[in-house]
This record gives sequence, C-alpha cells and structure tokens, in this order.
Amino acid sequence: MFTDDKKTILVIDDDITIRKLISHHLNLNNYKVLQAQNTYEGFDFLDKGPVDLVLCDVNLGEMDGFTFCQKVRENPDYRSVPFVFVTAKNTLKDKTKALEVGGDDFITKPFDVQELIIKVKSLIRRFEIHKLYGTKSGFDGTFEDDYKNIKILLIDDDVTISQLFEYNLNKAGFDCKAALSADEGLVLVKSFMPDIIISDIMMPKTDGFQFRKIILEDSNLSSIPFIFLTAKGNEQDILEGYNLDIADYIVKTSGPKVVVAKVKAIVKSLNKTRNKVVSELHHAADSIRAKVVPTQEPDFSNFKIEHWHVPYAGVPGGDFIDFIPLDENNIAIILGDVMGKKWGAWYFAFAYAGYVRSAVRTVLESGDATTPAAILRKVNHSIYQDSKISEVFTTLSVIVLDNKNMVLKYSGAGDLPVIYKKAGKNNSIKILSEGMLLGFSNDSDYENSEVKMNPGDCAVLISDGIIETTNEKKEQFGSARLLNLLNSTNGKDSIIEKIKGTVSEFSNGNFEDDISLITIQSFE
Repeated sequence: MFTDDKKTILVIDDDITIRKLISHHLNLNNYKVLQAQNTYEGFDFLDKGPVDLVLCDVNLGEMDGFTFCQKVRENPDYRSVPFVFVTAKNTLKDKTKALEVGGDDFITKPFDVQELIIKVKSLIRRFEIHKLYGTKSGFDGTFEDDYKNIKILLIDDDVTISQLFEYNLNKAGFDCKAALSADEGLVLVKSFMPDIIISDIMMPKTDGFQFRKIILEDSNLSSIPFIFLTAKGNEQDILEGYNLDIADYIVKTSGPKVVVAKVKAIVKSLNKTRNKVVSELHHAADSIRAKVVPTQEPDFSNFKIEHWHVPYAGVPGGDFIDFIPLDENNIAIILGDVMGKKWGAWYFAFAYAGYVRSAVRTVLESGDATTPAAILRKVNHSIYQDSKISEVFTTLSVIVLDNKNMVLKYSGAGDLPVIYKKAGKNNSIKILSEGMLLGFSNDSDYENSEVKMNPGDCAVLISDGIIETTNEKKEQFGSARLLNLLNSTNGKDSIIEKIKGTVSEFSNGNFEDDISLITIQSFE
C-alpha cells in the first residue's frame, strides 16, 4: 500500500549542533536529510523538492518559523506535508499559534530523540494515508439547485470566448475560474481543485486532448468530471474525446446557456449517484446491524455519560464510540477514529471502524485486560498481526470508569487529550497520552493515567472533527476555544449541550469531518 522510497526530511534550525544531532538520528533511521540554517534556505530546498516532512525551529531571525509555515501552506504541493515545530518555546500560546499557522505537531527542546523519531514515522505514515485516501474524488455534500459551492475550471485560449463562458457560469451561481492555456490550467487545477473541468481542444503547445491525458495520469485529479467545449464538431473528434473518459462534449456553437444547462445536468446526475450509494450504504449498515455508535447512553450509577456524533456528510464514517460494562462497578468507554476517511475512503473507514470496535469488545470479553493500557496493548497486537488492516491506523481513547471508588482511568493511542475539569474551578486541564497509533508497531506501549472524580467533576473526550471545525472565515474552532468554553461552565450546565450548541453555531452546522464527543459528569 505504501512506497518503500527513502523519505526526505527538511531540518531548519539556526543552531548547527541541533541540526547535526537531528540529522544524525534521522540518517540512522534511513531518512534522507536536508539541512537549512534559515527559512530562505528552506524555501530553496522546497522549490527543488520533493520533501516528505519538515522539522522547523521557531526563532530563526528575519523570518520566524510560524511565518515560514504559513507560506509553505500556501504552496499547493506542500499544503498537507507534515510540519513539526521543534523549539524551546513551550507556552500554550506558542502551541496554539503553531496549530493555527498549519503545524501538525510541536516538540519542545530539549527533546527526547526517540520521541522525535516516533513522531516523524507516525506523521509520514499519516501523510501517505492522506495521499491515498484523503483527496477529493467526487462531490462533498448535496447540491440540489444551489451551485455556489461548485468550482469550475475553464481552459480556453480565446480570451473573448473564455470571458463569455466564465461570466455566464458565475452568473448561474458557480464559482468559475479561467485559464488561457493548458499549462496555466495545470497550475490552477492543483491550487483550485475544481469540481468540474471544462476545456477547449484546439490550443497552442498543449492541446485539449494532451491536457486531458495529463489529468488522467494524476490520481489526485483523474476523477474530476471533464467536459470538452470546442469548435471541433466532427464525429472523429467527438469519439476521440469520449475515449478519454469525459463527462460530456459540447460544441461552442451551442451557446453559453446550453453549456450552463449541461453543467447543471452533470452536477445533478453525479449528486443522484452519490445519494444512491450513500443510501445503499446506510441500508447495508442497518441490515447487518453494523453499528459503530450506540443508539443510547449507558445507565451507570454516580455518573451521567452522554455522547454526540455527527457523521461527515451524513455518511457512516470512521469515528466509533462504545460503552461496554465490565461488571456492576466498572464500565469501559471507547472513542476511536480511523484515519483518512473523507469521501474517497468512507467505505473503507466504516468497515475498519466496525472491525476495531469488535476487536476491543473481544479483548474485554476475554477478561484478560481490565485497565485501559492493558486493553490497548492487546487490541494493538491483534490489529498489527492482522494483515487485512495492518496498514490502517486508528486513534483510540479508552476510559475505565469505577463508580465504587469514583476513579477514572485513561490511556490513549495517538488520540487527543482527555479534558478534565474540577467542580467549581475554571481551569480545565488536559490529560495527555503518548501512546502510538493502533497498528503502527507491534511493540507499542501504553500507560494509564488516573483521576479521582469528585462530585461535580467532568471529563470530555473528543475526535479531531470538533477542534478542526471551521467557520465562514476558515478559522478553526481549536482547542483553546474548547477549553475556554469548558472553563465557563458550572455544575448546573449540561456540558454536552453547551458544546453542541457552541460548535454548531460556530460552523453554522457545516462540518468537514466526523464529529464525536463524549462527556462524563459525576453527580453532585
């Protein structure tokens, strides 16, 4: 599934000792290392490319690491490449800033070399999953008669024709951008990532047929619906066009209104196909009873346990939740997230989520593991040994709640921290786990954290869909907002309703990933 090519890592630090130390250990782990002492050298390496991961200091002189990361993210070729800050700056403000500018992780100096290597391996694997499964291969959401979210790329070397059709498509509600050559179109298609491509055939240097072949060779672009709009109307040209797997062939003499009508028809057709597939998936899930989220919360004395789950685009996805009674005094609470599950891979994610959820239940029913760390070790071993899903990585949070001793035990595998808030206090804390993703290594180790739950205390588990939810300005909800929200609650508040309401209002109900949330409140 993944390539065995030697991965290239760019290390940017103005301290030569740090550069050499990191480079030495990366070389020992079979990575190719590029060393830069400032951001300008970093840009030079990125221009020469490719780079599979960036390790960058923050304090770098004229241009700091935060600014550098922002500029790197503006390059479509490096929009999703893993970017890790390695710095002595360790305040919450710095870490929040790192995530806001597009960083994937934050390692504080002085650092543990082994931890750095593990994070590098994990992020590169995640990046490869994203490249395989995370790209858009169809339409996200439903359109009906609202076309404002549909992006169209128009390529035509005739300026007058280009402006005419661009104007009419935008007037019809589409978001249309135009390029005057195939070469210009190739650059724009990667940054704009259109939902439909419309191209002329007769163009200098690279004609429309050649352009279409280039698009078909790129796995990230080949599934985008493609339309030829051309003056070439003879039978041979039309047949050659359809041999290149196009959605339609429109002769320019048809006029702008016909082009707009045909584009609308294609959108509706694709939308109907998608809805049919989604409907069949729901039906299949119901028929085999393959639920990955419980229909109701458990009744567990001394605690109120609630959950909120919204699947991405209404499709059963890669997040899963489970509540498993161990005995009358203990219950296991599970939150997992299969990585890489946008439209291109939701059908895999749903199956994987069900598989991992079943593996957890099997381990618990065996009675051999009673602590979260022990549960994770056994589940990880089971998944790693299974060749069917050994290349699929999953985050997992496991809590064992004890209502007799009022204790919460937690361990995690590549997950987000559990957030804990004492009753009457306004300083929520994160309980961190450094366990590796499930399936990444057979020898992954996991540790338990334990918290005494006094009356009125609460704990919150979330998937990344919560903090990565964006508003109309493309600002992320972020962990800082979530912490401030929890800090503002009191014992009388319904934590889950407050989070649901705030997150939904922030995003206007438009979620770009599965949303999963579990709240645990001890009775006062």
